[in-house]
Amino acid sequence: MFKELSQLAGLMKQLPKIKEDMENLQKKLGEINAEGDAGAGMVKVTVNGKMEVLACRLSDEALKGNDKEMLEDLIRAATNQALEKVRRQAGEETAKLATSFGLPPGFSIPGLGG
Repeated sequence: MFKELSQLAGLMKQLPKIKEDMENLQKKLGEINAEGDAGAGMVKVTVNGKMEVLACRLSDEALKGNDKEMLEDLIRAATNQALEKVRRQAGEETAKLATSFGLPPGFSIPGLGG
C-alpha cells in the first residue's frame, strides 16, 4: 500500500511533465500510420493512430470482379488489419510513456490504446 502511495506522490510531482508528454504522445499517435491489405493486395487501407482511415485503394483487378459482397469483405478485412496494426503501435508508444513515469509494465493509460 505504501509503495502505491509513494508512486502516486511521485506522479503528482511530475504532473506538468506528464501533461506535456501526453500532448506529445497524442501528436505522435496522429503521425503513426499502418496499412492493411486483403485479397493479395486487391484492397489496401491506410489508417493513422487516431483511428482515422486515410486511404482506401482498390486495384483494377478488384473492380473487374464486379462482386460487391467480396469487395465489401475485402475492404472490411483490410481496414481491420490496419486498425489492429495501429492499435499495437499505439500500445507500444503508450507503454513506453507509462514506463518513463515509473509505472509498472502492462499499465494502461485510459483512452490512449494501452
